[in-house]
Amino acid sequence: MDDMTPSPENPAPDNGVEPVAGTSPVTSRRMLMLGAVGASAVVAIRPALAQTAGSVLNCQIPVPDPGRAGSYIALDGTTVPARTLGAFAPPSRPYTGEEVRQALQGGMLPNSNFLSNRAYLNYIRRLQRGQGGFTCYASLQMPGN
Repeated sequence: MDDMTPSPENPAPDNGVEPVAGTSPVTSRRMLMLGAVGASAVVAIRPALAQTAGSVLNCQIPVPDPGRAGSYIALDGTTVPARTLGAFAPPSRPYTGEEVRQALQGGMLPNSNFLSNRAYLNYIRRLQRGQGGFTCYASLQMPGN
């Protein structure tokens, strides 16, 4: 028997906690300890989630990604050679997650007009794993963002 197990020679200390029916005082104490650990984990996770949500809004989505730098963006969101007729020059800076989130909800990306906004959003919607900005865009798709 371990030192924590109550016995006639080693009674359970009176800590003011009544055991749950059908459990030993040791089991009741362990359940209380687990509850305390669980509560502290929740307290530690909440700030981390808040920080994650904040970083999602500040992440960046380059249009186009660095691997296609110098390319223009066609209306359907594909990249095309520079100065292609009907395509749009890339924006002067990457967009933030917050700017993209607002544009996806019906707003406009900074320094864009109706058609270039549509082209840039189509490009962003077509992002795939491995492309610059994909992780940021995927984070915007998570519930709560």
